[in-house]
Amino acid sequence: MREDLDGLFKQEMVIQTPPPPLLPCPLSAGWDKVAEVRLPRLDGAGQPSGGFSAATYRADRDELWLLSDAPVGQLVGWSGLGKLGKTPLRPLGVVPLRSGTGANLPESMDGEGLVLKGERAWVVSEGRRTPERPPQLLRFNRRSGELELAMPMPAAWQPAPGQGLASNGGPESLTLLRRRDKPAVLLIAAESALLQDPPGQVRVLGWPLGTSMESLASDPEPRQPLRLPQGDGWGLTDLLALPETSNEATLLGLQRRFQAPDQWSNRLVLYPLPKPITSGANPAALPSLISWDLQAIGLSPDNWEAITPGPPLEDGRPTLLLVSDDNFSPLQDNLLSLLAPRRSAACRFDTGHGSI
Repeated sequence: MREDLDGLFKQEMVIQTPPPPLLPCPLSAGWDKVAEVRLPRLDGAGQPSGGFSAATYRADRDELWLLSDAPVGQLVGWSGLGKLGKTPLRPLGVVPLRSGTGANLPESMDGEGLVLKGERAWVVSEGRRTPERPPQLLRFNRRSGELELAMPMPAAWQPAPGQGLASNGGPESLTLLRRRDKPAVLLIAAESALLQDPPGQVRVLGWPLGTSMESLASDPEPRQPLRLPQGDGWGLTDLLALPETSNEATLLGLQRRFQAPDQWSNRLVLYPLPKPITSGANPAALPSLISWDLQAIGLSPDNWEAITPGPPLEDGRPTLLLVSDDNFSPLQDNLLSLLAPRRSAACRFDTGHGSI
């Protein structure tokens, strides 16, 4: 609670202009749950469907693509998001991820983050501290699923005695950061602290893309770490870079905590944009500006892992789609939830179709 109050105070000091349209206004107004549905456990071919850990919604085509880790990895597409909860979703098909002529997939892979751009699908895979399960940044052909590029994580993230990502500890998040007059950047974050780092924070990498945004322009650069909530078990499961604004509230995060035997907690958090770290610097972790308890607005407590902008509502409000991962367990569900930011009458945004 103290961290939330501090975040609200900092938000009043930092945010002098309206926040990005996807956010509540004021931020303390919170969110409305518009719809929540269960996705089918079987695909059109009768095969198990689930294990969803990342999502990208393409508004121009009303297409939602989910990243699944079954069996090695696949993209699962759905349409009909504009009427979520009112009409059934329409399956778009499955694209299995596979080795290509220029790069090979490991025998086992756990994809956790997804960015679709043009004909490319960028994926981060989570490591297990073994040569067979390395943490990587991968680039696939979006249509064929063929692997085109595989890049290892930096040395500090690699397993070594007392160092590197914890097993099943990331990378967990991938989002595309775009700013005027600057190269596009893939932001990558761990789920929990690296073994050599203090607990309660996660490292962030920025990997610049070339002008075509289909290739890497240079090596990744470390950025300021992000602080996790107080208390054991919290992890960061996804990040979403928000549209550029004149304030610092530009990164939306999804956090979860599991407490045995079956208790889930889930939060949305707002972070300032982490800045690149100069060589040798050891900056403090960035605290969140504000957080929202998702169970308080009626979201089912579950293994929520992915966030992506969704289709606009009839009243003009933007939406946020959240996806849960059932881990192919009969005790969990593949859930899809639609949230909309609450707005006061004084908050008006230019959406290109008038103000809302």
